[in-house]
Amino acid sequence: MIVVNTETIPGYQITEVKGLVQGNTIRAKHFGRDFAAGLKNIVGGELKGYTELLTEARRQAIERMMAQAQQLNANAIVNVRFTTSAVTQGAAELYAYGTAVNAESMGE
Repeated sequence: MIVVNTETIPGYQITEVKGLVQGNTIRAKHFGRDFAAGLKNIVGGELKGYTELLTEARRQAIERMMAQAQQLNANAIVNVRFTTSAVTQGAAELYAYGTAVNAESMGE
């Protein structure tokens, strides 16, 4: 499965648009991570616990989006975008979406 954030795929021709696909996950903060983040806010620096949390959330959202594209028999997803939103205090949603397509190599 080819996944790109552009409207086209270099070297490929889009032959069929299958439709919008999406994947999302909602993650809650962990008390230990919250405590460590509070300490980090005092001294500054990267909040590694939250970086790991968002990395895992992004991976899961992409996997769910790709599964939906596979159900449509697509072989690529173009114009992929990500968005986040607070769902409730202490929990956030990561949402990935794009357009499922069939793309054929133009063979060079």
